[in-house]
Amino acid sequence: MRIDIITLFPGMLSGFLTESMIGRAREAGLTEIGVHNLREFGVGKWQITDDRPFGGGAGMLMKPEPLCAAIDSVRGEDSLVVYLSPDGEPFDHAMAVEFSRLPHLVLVSGHYEGIDQRVRDSRVDREVSIGDFVLTNGTLPAAVLTDAVVRQIPGVLGTEKSLTQDSFHRNVLGFPQYTRPVEFEGMRVPEVLLSGNHGEIERWRQERALEKTRERRPDLLSNQDT
Repeated sequence: MRIDIITLFPGMLSGFLTESMIGRAREAGLTEIGVHNLREFGVGKWQITDDRPFGGGAGMLMKPEPLCAAIDSVRGEDSLVVYLSPDGEPFDHAMAVEFSRLPHLVLVSGHYEGIDQRVRDSRVDREVSIGDFVLTNGTLPAAVLTDAVVRQIPGVLGTEKSLTQDSFHRNVLGFPQYTRPVEFEGMRVPEVLLSGNHGEIERWRQERALEKTRERRPDLLSNQDT
């Protein structure tokens, strides 16, 4: 799949896109990710991208002309345009899986007090929020969404088992994990994990995962199919 990110701050993504899983996925040709500086689509000599909102109020609003031009420059017939916004629908694991099956995502990063509503009405297909908090701009949320989506692409993690052990797979949190040494500061690895009995290990992991989910996120269990 391909992901295009439109932002006023492309430098915020330079390290993220070349390191770790994302960097390896790009090198292997499993995904293509383009970053587009919105300033290049700005209006006039000074490449203006924002203006005061009609009706007054604090802050500035991103203008429609640069955003629409930037979106139109990368959008195709099979594109899904996603605007990262605090008032969007909550982003979750199911949405990451859904997006990973699409051929093309266009991620729009907002700034200031947001973007002109006419862009949302005419160009945006989905509005997504990564949580109930406000960040300086939408570039970091775009990076978070990109990471969550790309790891779902077959071959990116190298093994499908890595995906099935993730938190939120089947609406449960992840189970506790241990590695060497067997004992650290008086704390031992649970004996079942040392037993070699894979059936017992799997049962223990499922029980611990459900236990953690009941304690921390009981709402996830209410969403499971019955």
